[in-house]
Amino acid sequence: MEKFTTVAGPAAPMLTPNVDTDVIIPIQRLVGTGRTGLGPYAFERLRYLKDGSDNPDFVLNRPQFRGSPILLAGPNFGCGSSREGAVWALMGMGFRAVLAPSFGDIFHNNCFQNGMLPIVLPEDVIHRIAAETEAAQGARHTTVDLARQVVVTPEGAEIPFRIDARKRDALLEGLDDIALTLRLKQNIAAWQAADRAARPWVWETVER
Repeated sequence: MEKFTTVAGPAAPMLTPNVDTDVIIPIQRLVGTGRTGLGPYAFERLRYLKDGSDNPDFVLNRPQFRGSPILLAGPNFGCGSSREGAVWALMGMGFRAVLAPSFGDIFHNNCFQNGMLPIVLPEDVIHRIAAETEAAQGARHTTVDLARQVVVTPEGAEIPFRIDARKRDALLEGLDDIALTLRLKQNIAAWQAADRAARPWVWETVER
């Protein structure tokens, strides 16, 4: 998993509430696909017109927000079904951080497992960052600094955010849950050896 330290760029404002995972990536796009290649299908129903051309009214199609690393979202972002592909699709568009007043619980957890940082901020703060971005026409960037746990707005204000310490450290080191477990491989092997000696009958049953 790619490490997350600091990300800076124009913060793309998509402030609609209750954007669910089916809006982020339609289920049919996940059939026979892996983690990569989903970026072009993210927000497909909103992003393209019926003829397949870009929808000029969709905010993420605006030139200053193409390739933005930071998404400003509305309340309950990522609600709905528990598809991990929603995070993969957003990352395929270039996003590394999503700032929202609240998230769907499973989507929130999936972000951490894939190197994306979901940050909970008050709704008025999200709108403030969006307004500063619009005023600067994307010329001044928003910065997300995970090490310091602050978001720096386009006008330079520093806004602290909270994050679980274990998840913060895992993102900084680029470790998902499997990688964190493998760090304890020697301890696990030592426990298994001791338990095999103390309770050999248990291991005989497991190995049959």
